[in-house]
Amino acid sequence: MAQSRVTDFYARRRPSLTAPRAKSACLTPSPSGLVTPEFTRSSSRKRARPATEPRSDQPAPPARRRLRLPGLDSCSSSPADPSSPADPGSPVSPSPVKRIKITTASEGPGLSATAQKQDKVSSEDSISELQSCLRRARKLGARAQALRAKVQENAVESCTPDAKVPTEQPCVEKVPAYQRFHALAQPGPPGLILPYKYQVLAEMFRSMDTIVSMLHNRSETVTFAKVKQGVQDMMRKRFEERNVGQIKTVYPTSYCFRQECNVPTFKDSIKRSDYQLTIEPLLDQEAGGSATQLTATCLLQRRHIFRQNLVERVKQHHKAFLAALNPPMAVPEDQLTRWHPRFNVDEVPDIEPAELPQPPVREKLTTAQEVLSRARSLMSPKMEKALSNLVLRSAEPSSPGSSSSPALPATPPAASPSALKGVSQALLERIRAKEVQKQLAQMTRCPEQELRLRRLERLPELARVLRGVFVSERKPALTMEVVCARMVDSCRAALSLGEMEKHVLLLSELLPDWLSLHRVRTDTYIKLDKAADLASLTARLTHRVHTEGL
Repeated sequence: MAQSRVTDFYARRRPSLTAPRAKSACLTPSPSGLVTPEFTRSSSRKRARPATEPRSDQPAPPARRRLRLPGLDSCSSSPADPSSPADPGSPVSPSPVKRIKITTASEGPGLSATAQKQDKVSSEDSISELQSCLRRARKLGARAQALRAKVQENAVESCTPDAKVPTEQPCVEKVPAYQRFHALAQPGPPGLILPYKYQVLAEMFRSMDTIVSMLHNRSETVTFAKVKQGVQDMMRKRFEERNVGQIKTVYPTSYCFRQECNVPTFKDSIKRSDYQLTIEPLLDQEAGGSATQLTATCLLQRRHIFRQNLVERVKQHHKAFLAALNPPMAVPEDQLTRWHPRFNVDEVPDIEPAELPQPPVREKLTTAQEVLSRARSLMSPKMEKALSNLVLRSAEPSSPGSSSSPALPATPPAASPSALKGVSQALLERIRAKEVQKQLAQMTRCPEQELRLRRLERLPELARVLRGVFVSERKPALTMEVVCARMVDSCRAALSLGEMEKHVLLLSELLPDWLSLHRVRTDTYIKLDKAADLASLTARLTHRVHTEGL
C-alpha cells in the first residue's frame, strides 16, 4: 500500500464548495472594501494586492472601523442588502454574505445562482429572528403592565384612613427624608419606636422639666419667657407656646398654667404690669402641706410617664390601622411588642395643642363715640326708648339744612393739656363716662323722679337736724307737728310744714331701724334711736342718692 503524501491533503476539495475558504482573521481590508480569498504564491513575503474591480458600486470603507459587540449581530439590519454601505461598527472580518458574493464574482458567472440562494436564506433567518424578538418584547410588556396594575390595586386596598389624611391635605413643604424614614434608621431590633416629631416633643418636655425644676427649687416664679430661652439654648430648636400646648395635651397633670401680672422682670421689652404666662409644676403634697422639691427621681418618673403617654397615642393609631386591614386584625395592647410592618410610624398625625390661658382683654375708651356707645349699653330699655323719642321730636320741626346738630348731649370741652398734666388717662375716661351717663339720665328722668331726688339730697342734713331736735327736747317721742316746726326753724332751706312732713316720711321709709312712726288716736308720734351712729346713717343716705341719681 502506497503511503499518502502530505501534499495530497491540499488537493482535496469539499464537493459543496467551489472555492477555497479564506482565512478571515488574517485578511486585511482593501480600500475598495473587497477581500480576495486567493493568495498569490510568490517568493516574496509581501502579499499581492487584488486588482480593484471597476464594476463595484460599493463606497470605500472608512480607514478605521469601530468595535462591535457580538450580541448586537442579531439586532442589526439585514446583511443581505448589497447596496448598504459598510458598517463602521462591523468586525474586521467580512460578513458571510459578502464573502460569498466576492467569491462567486471571482470564480465566474456559473456560481452566481448558489450565492443568491445563500443570500436569500440568510435574509429570511434575520427577519424571522427580528419577528420573534418583537413578539417576545410584546409579551414582556403585557406582563409588566399586568403586574403594575396588580400592585396598585393592593396598595389601594391596604391604605388606611389615617394614611389618607396627609395625602388629601395640600402639602405646604416636603418633610425631609430623615424625618419620613426615622423609624427605619433606628438601631437594634424593631419595637415600639416613636415617630420623629414625638421624640422631639419628648426631648422638649425633658428640657422644659429641667428648667422648671431649677427655677422652682429656688422659689422663683417660672414664666414662659425664661423657660423658652433655656429650652432653646439646650436643644438648639425653636420652642413656642404651641409646643407647650402639645405637652399639656399629652400630660395634662404635669403643670398648672396661669396669666399673672406684676411679675418682676429684668427686661426692657416686658413691662411689670403686663400679663405673663406662669408655669407651676403639679407635685404631690407632703404631710406638712408644703410643696416638694423637683428631685432627679421625680424628673425621671415624669419623663417615663410622658413617654408612655406618647406610646399610648401611637397605639391608638396602630389599632385603627389594624382594624382597616382586609381582613382586620386585633392584637392585645399588653402583648404588642412591635408595629405592623406596613404601619408607617412617621406618618402618624401630629398632636393637637391644648388651649393655654390668655391675658384678659383690656378695653380702652379713646373716643367720645365709644364713651357714648358704652353709656347706651348701660341704660335701661325705658331710658333708651325715651331718648329715641326725644331725638325724633327734635328732628321733626327742624329743616333739613338746620338738622346738623344731633339731640345727644354734648361732650364736655376738653381741658388744656397743661391743666391735666400728670393725671391718669384712665381716671379721665372714667370721669367723662360718668358725666355722659349723668346727662343721659337727666334727659330721660320724669318730674316725679326729679322731685324725689331733690328730697333725697336734703335728707343727710335733715337727719342731723332731727337728731338735734330730740337731743334738745330730751324726750323719747315727739309729735309730727312739733318735729316739723322745730326742723323748719333750724333748716337752711325754706320749706313749709307740709313739705317738711314729706321729708320726714321719706326718712322713715329709708331708715326704718333708726326712725319709727306711731299712730295714736289723731296724732302721729316719732321715736328716734339716739344710740345709732349718725355718720353711718349719713353714708347710707348719700349712697342712696348716688344710686337713684344715675
